[in-house]
Amino acid sequence: MRFVAEGEQVYALKEISERLARHEYASLTGFEEEGLPTVTVVGVCVDRPDDQDAILVTRYLEYSMSYRYLFSTPRGRSSVERLLDPLVELLVRLHLAGVFWGDCSLSNTLFRPDAGHLAAYLVDAETVERYPTLTEGQRRYDVDLASERVGGELLDLRAGNLLPDDVDPIEVALSLPSQYDALWDEVTREEVFAPDEQRFRVAERLRRLNDLGFDVSEVELVTEPAGSRLRVDVRVAETGHHRHELFRLTGLEVQEGQARRLLNDIRSFRAYLEQRDGRPVSETTAGHRWLNEVYLPVVNAVPPGPLAPAEVFHEVLEHRWFLSERAGRDIGTTAALGSYLDSGLPAHLPSGAE
Repeated sequence: MRFVAEGEQVYALKEISERLARHEYASLTGFEEEGLPTVTVVGVCVDRPDDQDAILVTRYLEYSMSYRYLFSTPRGRSSVERLLDPLVELLVRLHLAGVFWGDCSLSNTLFRPDAGHLAAYLVDAETVERYPTLTEGQRRYDVDLASERVGGELLDLRAGNLLPDDVDPIEVALSLPSQYDALWDEVTREEVFAPDEQRFRVAERLRRLNDLGFDVSEVELVTEPAGSRLRVDVRVAETGHHRHELFRLTGLEVQEGQARRLLNDIRSFRAYLEQRDGRPVSETTAGHRWLNEVYLPVVNAVPPGPLAPAEVFHEVLEHRWFLSERAGRDIGTTAALGSYLDSGLPAHLPSGAE
């Protein structure tokens, strides 16, 4: 691996066989198009003298660091305990997308600081294979291999006096499978709850998934004797996806974070309509009805102020969530709006407004 600079850009050049170079180029290109956290591939050089191997060219990921660099700096040493979290999250994201890594390790990952945390990016895709979905055996093999590789890499750091004395390489490596299982269960498990808890519990589950860094593309409620069973389709969305998706469904132009929250409410509303009416409701129909029956009545009831309408609606949703959590059931948007107008809104009104 070599690094070269051209103007203000830095590129990584990796010499490998043409077959692997083309495979990795196709894989990384597809991953980036889908919004998966990987490096950007630039091209493959195959026309080389003396039948030399091909060269895969990728763009250097700005502000990223290798695990060895993280452990070789005083500031990086404080990241030991949280180093596995982004690696496990990356592996879960790939598995959700049907990607079998086959070589998950700290060496094949780059880490970039992100608001006090570390975000992990795949940088080596020679061994990846793509399937519609992964089997339990494929996922388990990837996880066990990752645990083994991480253990070896941490032992190597220990031998180089780069690992803090209070960190046990074997203990850290053995904790990886349980961390993976806990995250996988959180993003894939189905839940059952009573009908009167429906919208509150759906919103709560979507909120947890968003906090973990995952997005939800589909929500399905299945009625059973014991209650409603929730299924969610979790995916990684590309940058700006939420804004574009919300505009397509409703014509609203808002910020990315606002769009994500509003889309979650649309999905919850769509699941509610389908269960109430006993028939499927299209995404377009749900978006149109939500705009006219839920969103506009709320923003039109709030006097003009310094907050954008979408931000006001977001605050009403937050208010509804906290009130529902306190009540142990969904109190509904109408009741939340009334409470918000009585308690949450005055802080945003101009001086003297009632």
